[in-house]
Amino acid sequence: MILVTGATGTVGREVLRALPDGLPVRVMARDPARVQTAAPGAEIVAGDYGDPRSLDRALRGVSRAFLLTNRVGGDDDARFLRAARSAGVRHLVKVSAAAVADDDAHDLVTRWQRANEELLLSCGTPWTLLRPRAFMSNTLSWAASIASERVVRALYGTSRNACVDPRDVAAAAVCALTEDGHEGRVHTLTGPEPISAVEQTAQLGRLLGAPLRFEELSPDQARALLGRRHPPAVVEALLAAARRQRAGAKARVEDTVLRLTGRPARSFGTWAADHLAAFGAAPR
Repeated sequence: MILVTGATGTVGREVLRALPDGLPVRVMARDPARVQTAAPGAEIVAGDYGDPRSLDRALRGVSRAFLLTNRVGGDDDARFLRAARSAGVRHLVKVSAAAVADDDAHDLVTRWQRANEELLLSCGTPWTLLRPRAFMSNTLSWAASIASERVVRALYGTSRNACVDPRDVAAAAVCALTEDGHEGRVHTLTGPEPISAVEQTAQLGRLLGAPLRFEELSPDQARALLGRRHPPAVVEALLAAARRQRAGAKARVEDTVLRLTGRPARSFGTWAADHLAAFGAAPR
Protein backbone atom coordinates (compact mmCIF):
# COMPACT_ATOMS: atom_id res chain seq x y z
CA MET A 1 0.00 0.00 0.00
CA ILE A 2 1.29 3.46 -0.97
CA LEU A 3 -0.01 6.50 0.89
CA VAL A 4 -0.05 9.86 -0.89
CA THR A 5 -0.37 13.07 1.11
CA GLY A 6 -0.78 16.56 -0.38
CA ALA A 7 -2.97 15.02 -3.05
CA THR A 8 -4.87 18.21 -3.85
CA GLY A 9 -1.69 20.26 -4.28
CA THR A 10 0.68 21.03 -7.14
CA VAL A 11 2.86 17.92 -6.84
CA GLY A 12 0.63 15.48 -4.99
CA ARG A 13 -2.07 15.46 -7.64
CA GLU A 14 0.59 14.76 -10.28
CA VAL A 15 1.90 11.86 -8.19
CA LEU A 16 -1.58 10.35 -8.27
CA ARG A 17 -1.72 10.78 -12.05
CA ALA A 18 1.71 9.19 -12.53
CA LEU A 19 1.39 6.13 -10.28
CA PRO A 20 1.06 2.96 -12.37
CA ASP A 21 -2.33 1.33 -12.55
CA GLY A 22 -2.91 -1.68 -10.36
CA LEU A 23 -0.98 -0.54 -7.31
CA PRO A 24 -2.82 -0.33 -3.99
CA VAL A 25 -2.99 3.41 -3.26
CA ARG A 26 -4.47 5.32 -0.35
CA VAL A 27 -4.91 9.09 -0.50
CA MET A 28 -4.99 11.25 2.62
CA ALA A 29 -6.67 14.65 2.35
CA ARG A 30 -8.24 17.09 4.75
CA ASP A 31 -11.18 17.31 2.37
CA PRO A 32 -11.52 14.05 0.41
CA ALA A 33 -14.06 15.66 -1.92
CA ARG A 34 -11.28 17.82 -3.39
CA VAL A 35 -9.23 14.83 -4.57
CA GLN A 36 -9.73 14.74 -8.34
CA THR A 37 -6.82 12.79 -9.86
CA ALA A 38 -6.89 9.49 -7.99
CA ALA A 39 -7.14 6.37 -10.14
CA PRO A 40 -10.26 4.22 -9.92
CA GLY A 41 -9.90 1.92 -6.96
CA ALA A 42 -7.75 4.26 -4.89
CA GLU A 43 -8.86 4.55 -1.29
CA ILE A 44 -9.45 8.15 -0.21
CA VAL A 45 -9.46 8.89 3.51
CA ALA A 46 -9.89 12.04 5.58
CA GLY A 47 -6.73 12.95 7.47
CA ASP A 48 -5.05 15.90 9.09
CA TYR A 49 -1.52 16.23 10.40
CA GLY A 50 -2.96 17.76 13.56
CA ASP A 51 -5.22 14.76 14.23
CA PRO A 52 -3.17 11.78 15.48
CA ARG A 53 -6.07 9.33 15.17
CA SER A 54 -6.63 10.26 11.54
CA LEU A 55 -2.92 9.74 10.85
CA ASP A 56 -3.05 6.31 12.47
CA ARG A 57 -6.02 5.35 10.29
CA ALA A 58 -4.39 6.67 7.13
CA LEU A 59 -1.10 4.89 7.77
CA ARG A 60 -2.52 1.50 8.83
CA GLY A 61 -1.14 -1.17 6.50
CA VAL A 62 0.97 1.30 4.47
CA SER A 63 4.42 0.21 3.30
CA ARG A 64 5.54 3.38 1.48
CA ALA A 65 4.42 6.97 1.92
CA PHE A 66 4.79 10.22 0.00
CA LEU A 67 5.12 13.14 2.43
CA LEU A 68 4.59 16.78 1.52
CA THR A 69 4.00 19.49 4.10
CA ASN A 70 3.74 23.25 3.65
CA ARG A 71 2.80 24.79 7.01
CA VAL A 72 6.00 26.78 7.54
CA GLY A 73 7.15 26.59 11.14
CA GLY A 74 4.65 23.87 12.01
CA ASP A 75 5.28 20.40 13.38
CA ASP A 76 3.37 18.43 10.73
CA ASP A 77 6.47 16.43 9.76
CA ALA A 78 7.19 15.40 13.33
CA ARG A 79 3.60 14.23 13.83
CA PHE A 80 3.57 12.27 10.59
CA LEU A 81 6.96 10.65 11.17
CA ARG A 82 5.96 9.45 14.64
CA ALA A 83 2.75 7.94 13.28
CA ALA A 84 4.58 6.34 10.33
CA ARG A 85 7.13 4.74 12.64
CA SER A 86 4.38 3.36 14.86
CA ALA A 87 2.51 1.99 11.82
CA GLY A 88 5.59 0.17 10.52
CA VAL A 89 5.97 2.14 7.29
CA ARG A 90 9.05 0.84 5.47
CA HIS A 91 9.95 3.79 3.22
CA LEU A 92 9.22 7.53 3.29
CA VAL A 93 9.60 9.80 0.24
CA LYS A 94 9.62 13.45 1.25
CA VAL A 95 9.55 16.66 -0.81
CA SER A 96 11.97 19.24 0.58
CA ALA A 97 13.78 21.99 -1.38
CA ALA A 98 17.09 22.48 -3.18
CA ALA A 99 17.84 25.53 -1.01
CA VAL A 100 18.55 23.23 1.93
CA ALA A 101 21.95 22.47 0.37
CA ASP A 102 22.82 26.18 0.01
CA ASP A 103 25.11 27.16 2.88
CA ASP A 104 24.13 30.81 2.43
CA ALA A 105 20.38 30.13 2.82
CA HIS A 106 19.32 31.02 6.35
CA ASP A 107 15.77 32.29 5.83
CA LEU A 108 12.80 31.02 7.82
CA VAL A 109 11.49 28.66 5.14
CA THR A 110 14.86 27.01 4.51
CA ARG A 111 15.56 26.63 8.23
CA TRP A 112 12.20 24.90 8.63
CA GLN A 113 12.95 22.59 5.70
CA ARG A 114 16.37 21.73 7.12
CA ALA A 115 14.85 20.92 10.48
CA ASN A 116 12.31 18.63 8.81
CA GLU A 117 15.07 16.85 6.89
CA GLU A 118 16.92 16.28 10.14
CA LEU A 119 13.78 14.75 11.64
CA LEU A 120 13.44 12.45 8.64
CA LEU A 121 17.06 11.31 8.73
CA SER A 122 16.83 10.48 12.43
CA CYS A 123 13.37 8.90 12.48
CA GLY A 124 14.57 5.34 11.97
CA THR A 125 12.53 4.69 8.80
CA PRO A 126 14.28 4.35 5.43
CA TRP A 127 13.87 7.56 3.46
CA THR A 128 14.34 9.35 0.15
CA LEU A 129 14.59 13.13 -0.16
CA LEU A 130 13.42 15.09 -3.18
CA ARG A 131 14.91 18.59 -3.38
CA PRO A 132 13.31 20.51 -6.25
CA ARG A 133 14.12 24.01 -7.40
CA ALA A 134 11.21 26.43 -7.77
CA PHE A 135 8.18 25.06 -9.58
CA MET A 136 7.47 26.37 -13.07
CA SER A 137 3.87 26.59 -11.93
CA ASN A 138 4.78 29.49 -9.64
CA THR A 139 4.34 31.67 -12.74
CA LEU A 140 0.60 31.06 -12.47
CA SER A 141 0.65 33.95 -9.99
CA TRP A 142 1.09 36.16 -13.08
CA ALA A 143 -2.11 34.91 -14.74
CA ALA A 144 -4.39 37.71 -13.56
CA SER A 145 -2.14 40.55 -14.71
CA ILE A 146 -1.42 38.79 -18.01
CA ALA A 147 -5.12 38.31 -18.71
CA SER A 148 -6.13 41.84 -17.71
CA GLU A 149 -3.10 43.98 -18.62
CA ARG A 150 -0.71 41.82 -20.67
CA VAL A 151 1.88 42.58 -17.99
CA VAL A 152 4.16 40.47 -15.80
CA ARG A 153 5.55 42.05 -12.65
CA ALA A 154 8.39 40.43 -10.71
CA LEU A 155 11.51 41.12 -8.68
CA TYR A 156 15.01 40.79 -10.20
CA GLY A 157 13.65 39.97 -13.64
CA THR A 158 16.96 38.98 -15.24
CA SER A 159 18.05 36.59 -12.47
CA ARG A 160 17.81 32.93 -13.44
CA ASN A 161 16.38 29.87 -11.73
CA ALA A 162 16.66 26.28 -12.96
CA CYS A 163 12.98 25.83 -12.19
CA VAL A 164 11.33 22.44 -12.57
CA ASP A 165 8.03 21.16 -13.92
CA PRO A 166 5.98 19.74 -10.99
CA ARG A 167 5.21 16.74 -13.20
CA ASP A 168 8.91 15.90 -13.19
CA VAL A 169 9.01 16.12 -9.40
CA ALA A 170 6.05 13.75 -9.31
CA ALA A 171 7.77 11.37 -11.74
CA ALA A 172 10.81 11.27 -9.47
CA ALA A 173 8.57 10.60 -6.49
CA VAL A 174 6.89 7.70 -8.30
CA CYS A 175 10.29 6.20 -9.10
CA ALA A 176 11.24 6.35 -5.43
CA LEU A 177 7.88 4.94 -4.33
CA THR A 178 7.77 2.03 -6.76
CA GLU A 179 11.41 1.03 -7.29
CA ASP A 180 14.10 -0.36 -5.03
CA GLY A 181 17.43 1.39 -4.50
CA HIS A 182 16.29 4.89 -3.58
CA GLU A 183 16.58 4.49 0.19
CA GLY A 184 19.01 6.95 1.75
CA ARG A 185 19.33 8.99 -1.44
CA VAL A 186 18.85 12.71 -2.05
CA HIS A 187 17.52 13.66 -5.48
CA THR A 188 17.98 17.32 -6.47
CA LEU A 189 15.52 18.15 -9.23
CA THR A 190 15.81 20.97 -11.77
CA GLY A 191 14.63 21.90 -15.21
CA PRO A 192 16.91 21.60 -18.25
CA GLU A 193 18.16 25.19 -18.12
CA PRO A 194 18.13 28.25 -15.90
CA ILE A 195 15.60 30.83 -17.02
CA SER A 196 14.71 34.36 -15.92
CA ALA A 197 11.31 35.98 -15.42
CA VAL A 198 12.03 38.22 -18.40
CA GLU A 199 12.67 35.16 -20.57
CA GLN A 200 9.60 33.38 -19.22
CA THR A 201 7.51 36.44 -20.04
CA ALA A 202 8.79 36.45 -23.62
CA GLN A 203 8.05 32.74 -24.05
CA LEU A 204 4.54 33.13 -22.67
CA GLY A 205 3.90 36.05 -25.03
CA ARG A 206 4.96 34.01 -28.05
CA LEU A 207 2.79 31.08 -27.02
CA LEU A 208 -0.20 33.34 -26.36
CA GLY A 209 0.30 35.13 -29.67
CA ALA A 210 0.36 38.54 -27.96
CA PRO A 211 3.44 40.39 -26.70
CA LEU A 212 3.66 40.80 -22.94
CA ARG A 213 5.38 43.60 -21.07
CA PHE A 214 7.68 42.93 -18.12
CA GLU A 215 7.77 45.40 -15.26
CA GLU A 216 10.52 45.18 -12.67
CA LEU A 217 9.32 45.41 -9.08
CA SER A 218 11.36 47.15 -6.42
CA PRO A 219 11.96 45.17 -3.20
CA ASP A 220 9.37 47.29 -1.42
CA GLN A 221 6.81 46.69 -4.16
CA ALA A 222 7.52 42.97 -4.08
CA ARG A 223 7.17 42.97 -0.29
CA ALA A 224 3.76 44.62 -0.54
CA LEU A 225 2.60 42.21 -3.25
CA LEU A 226 3.78 39.12 -1.39
CA GLY A 227 2.23 40.46 1.79
CA ARG A 228 -1.21 39.97 0.28
CA ARG A 229 -0.67 36.20 0.32
CA HIS A 230 1.85 35.44 3.06
CA PRO A 231 2.62 36.40 6.67
CA PRO A 232 5.49 38.89 7.17
CA ALA A 233 8.11 36.30 8.19
CA VAL A 234 7.44 34.23 5.08
CA VAL A 235 7.54 37.36 2.92
CA GLU A 236 11.02 38.18 4.22
CA ALA A 237 12.11 34.59 3.56
CA LEU A 238 10.92 34.84 -0.04
CA LEU A 239 12.73 38.14 -0.52
CA ALA A 240 15.92 36.61 0.87
CA ALA A 241 15.53 33.71 -1.58
CA ALA A 242 15.13 36.20 -4.44
CA ARG A 243 18.38 37.92 -3.44
CA ARG A 244 20.18 34.57 -3.49
CA GLN A 245 18.75 33.90 -6.94
CA ARG A 246 20.06 37.29 -8.11
CA ALA A 247 23.49 36.18 -6.85
CA GLY A 248 23.31 33.04 -9.01
CA ALA A 249 22.59 30.49 -6.29
CA LYS A 250 19.68 28.86 -8.15
CA ALA A 251 21.04 28.50 -11.67
CA ARG A 252 22.76 25.11 -11.41
CA VAL A 253 21.22 22.39 -13.59
CA GLU A 254 21.13 18.72 -12.55
CA ASP A 255 20.43 15.70 -14.76
CA THR A 256 18.49 13.86 -12.05
CA VAL A 257 15.19 13.73 -13.93
CA LEU A 258 16.91 12.10 -16.89
CA ARG A 259 18.75 9.59 -14.70
CA LEU A 260 15.62 8.61 -12.79
CA THR A 261 13.02 8.58 -15.55
CA GLY A 262 15.04 7.98 -18.72
CA ARG A 263 13.84 11.21 -20.36
CA PRO A 264 15.04 14.82 -20.11
CA ALA A 265 13.41 17.28 -17.75
CA ARG A 266 10.64 19.32 -19.36
CA SER A 267 11.43 22.88 -20.42
CA PHE A 268 9.50 25.92 -19.28
CA GLY A 269 8.17 26.29 -22.81
CA THR A 270 6.71 22.78 -22.63
CA TRP A 271 5.12 23.44 -19.24
CA ALA A 272 3.70 26.77 -20.42
CA ALA A 273 2.27 25.33 -23.64
CA ASP A 274 0.42 22.72 -21.57
CA HIS A 275 -1.06 25.36 -19.24
CA LEU A 276 -1.89 28.23 -21.61
CA ALA A 277 -5.57 28.19 -20.67
CA ALA A 278 -4.62 29.31 -17.16
CA PHE A 279 -3.11 32.45 -18.70
CA GLY A 280 -6.24 33.33 -20.64
CA ALA A 281 -5.63 31.51 -23.93
CA ALA A 282 -8.71 30.33 -25.78
CA PRO A 283 -9.14 26.51 -25.79
CA ARG A 284 -7.78 24.82 -28.88
